[in-house]
Amino acid sequence: MKNLPILDLAIILAYLVGMVMVGVYFSRRNKNPEQYSKASGLIPGWAIGLSIYATFLSSNTFLGVPGKAFGANWNAFVFSISMPLAAWVAAKYFVPFYRNTGEVSAYTNLEKRFGPWARTYAVVCFLLTQLARMGSIFFGISLTLQALTGYNMQVIMLVTGICIVIYTVMGGIEAVIWTEVVQGVLKTLGAILIIYLVVSNMPGGISKIVEIGSRDNKFNLGSFSPDFTQTTFWVILLYGFFINLNNFGMDQNYVQRYHTASSAKEASKSVWLCVWIYVPASLLFFVIGSCLYAYYQVNPEMIEPVKLQVAAERLGAGVSAMDIQNLAATLQPADYGDKVMPHFMVTMIPTGLIGLIVSAILSAAMSTISSGMNASATVFTEDIYKRYFKPSMNDKQNMRLLHISTVVFGVAGMICGIAMIGVKSILDIWWQLSGIFAGGMLGLFLLGIISKKSGNMEAFAATIVGLLVILWMSLSYLIPEQYAYLKNPLNANMIIVVGTLSIFLTGTIITRLKGKAVIG
Repeated sequence: MKNLPILDLAIILAYLVGMVMVGVYFSRRNKNPEQYSKASGLIPGWAIGLSIYATFLSSNTFLGVPGKAFGANWNAFVFSISMPLAAWVAAKYFVPFYRNTGEVSAYTNLEKRFGPWARTYAVVCFLLTQLARMGSIFFGISLTLQALTGYNMQVIMLVTGICIVIYTVMGGIEAVIWTEVVQGVLKTLGAILIIYLVVSNMPGGISKIVEIGSRDNKFNLGSFSPDFTQTTFWVILLYGFFINLNNFGMDQNYVQRYHTASSAKEASKSVWLCVWIYVPASLLFFVIGSCLYAYYQVNPEMIEPVKLQVAAERLGAGVSAMDIQNLAATLQPADYGDKVMPHFMVTMIPTGLIGLIVSAILSAAMSTISSGMNASATVFTEDIYKRYFKPSMNDKQNMRLLHISTVVFGVAGMICGIAMIGVKSILDIWWQLSGIFAGGMLGLFLLGIISKKSGNMEAFAATIVGLLVILWMSLSYLIPEQYAYLKNPLNANMIIVVGTLSIFLTGTIITRLKGKAVIG
C-alpha cells in the first residue's frame, strides 16, 4: 500500500468539492417539495437517460464486474443482455402508467388497488433494497481507496458519505440528476483509460490477451444447458430480466425520474438511452477483468501481494507468516478478484491518472448512493410519515423531513457498508440481497397491473405464499443435512424469479377460483 501523490489527491479533492458545489448551486432553487422531488418536470430526456445509466453503473459494476470477469468469465454480462426486453415493457406500459397517476411515489397505487398493507409492504422491501445497495457500494469504494491510500475503510466511508449527503440534501433530485450526467461520462472515460493502460503494459498486446482469455475460457457466457441449479446463461437471463423489470417498473430511483421529464415521450426516451449506453459500457468492465487476468498470468509475481493480503484478512490477527503464505498459495482468482483492479491502479498507473480514475470510481459510487438517498427519503416522507403520522404538512415541514430523512438513510447506508467488510464478492452479495427483497415487491406490482379482478384478499394471500417461498429459498441452507431433500435446489439468483411468479400466479389462480365459486 502507498499514499497517493499530492497531484492525485488534489484531483480527487477538486472532484469532491465540485460535487458539493453543484448541491449548493441547486439549493437556491429548492423552495418546495415539488422542486426537490420532481425538479418541476423540467429535465430533458437525454439528461434523465444519462442519470439512469449512471445509477445503473455503480461501483458494484466498476469493481465487482472486473472482479467477476477476472475470477470466472463473462457469464454476468447476460444480465446486461436482458435489459432491452425489460426496457421495452417499461417504456410501453410502466412509464405511461406512472405519468398518468402523477404520484411521485411508485407505491401509492398499491394502496388504491389492495389497501394500505400493500403499499407499506412494498415500501419496506424497497427501503431494504436501497440499504443493501448503498451498503455494497460504500463497501466497494472503501475497498478501492484503502488499497490506494492505506486509510481505514470506515474513515473512507465517512468522508465520501458526508460529501454525498451534503450535495444530495442541498440540491435535491435536480442536483442528483445533473451530477450523475457528469459522473456517467467520467466513469465511462475512466473505464476506457484503464483498458488502454492494461493493454499498453501487456507484452503481446490485444492478441496475447485474446489468446490467454480463449485458452482459459474467460469469454464464456455460461452453459446453455437447461440447468437452474447453477449460474447458467438462462438463470442469469431470467434474473436480469426480473431485476431490470423491477428497476424500471417499481424502483423509486427510476420512477421518480420519469416525473422529472417534460413529457411521457421524453421519459420513455430516457429509458432507452440508458439501455443503449449501459449494455456496451458494461461490456467494457468485463473486458477490463479479462485484460487484468491475462496481464497477471504473464506477470504472476505481481499478484502475490494481493493473495497474501486476502489470506491475512481471512486468517485474522495472530497468525504466522508461514500460515499466510500457505493459504495464499491455495487461493483461486475468484477469491481475490475484487482486489485486482485497485492493486493494478496502485502499482501501474502513473501519477495524475490515478486521481482521474479514482474520481471515476468515486463518481460510480456517489451517483447510485445519492439517488438511493433521495428516493428513500421521498418514499419515507410520502408513504410512511405523511400516510400514517402527519398527512397535512406545509412545504417547510415537508422540506425539513426530506432533508432529515436523506441524512438518516445516508448514515444507515454507511453502517450497512461497514457490516459488509470481508465479503468475497461485491457483485454476488448485491445480487443475492436485491433478489430477496425485490422478488416479493415485483410480484405484487404485476398482480395489481395485470390481474384487474384481483382484490385485497387475493393479493394478501398471494403475498404470504410468495414470502414463505422466498424465505425458504433464502434460508434453506440452514436446514440440517439429514433433511437435505428439503433444501432449495435452485441457484440463489432464481429467488426473484420464483418469488415474483409465486405471488403473481397464486393471486391469479385464487382470483379465478373465487370467480368460478361465485358463478357456481
